Amino acid sequence: MTDPAVLFEISALNAACAAVLDSDRLEQWPGFFLEQCLYKVTTADNHAKGYQAGIIYADSRAMLVDRIAALREANIYERQRYRHILGMPLLATAADGSVTAETSFLVIRTMREGQMDVFAAGVYLDKPRRDVDGAWRYAERIVVCDSQRFDTLVAIPL
Repeated sequence: MTDPAVLFEISALNAACAAVLDSDRLEQWPGFFLEQCLYKVTTADNHAKGYQAGIIYADSRAMLVDRIAALREANIYERQRYRHILGMPLLATAADGSVTAETSFLVIRTMREGQMDVFAAGVYLDKPRRDVDGAWRYAERIVVCDSQRFDTLVAIPL
């Protein structure tokens, strides 16, 4: 796919989604997804083996809203911030004419005391679609992390 307008729009979608996570506006994050969607965080090895389960698995926007509510109201985790560094999406056209996007990412995590670490690196495998309002949203976002290990539970979505 070489349409520069679509490339720009998908890049803008990715940047806006990352900015919401990085600025702790988590309640806005589910709005980047269609009502019926798939969001999964998995490892490269599990993805290569075709395993369906993930570290995080949600198959609707409502499940994403619930996850954020749980983070805010029920879960206890050390305060932390993310900073996403995103590559340019590599777009392709699927057999049905829809767009797919593959975007490399790096997430730096900063803890309350100021310690910064590379928290996650990998690739987003996305199926963005235009919603009824014409805006691009994720029908599917598979977050494939290069590492097999996480030093803590993934609290904030990647």
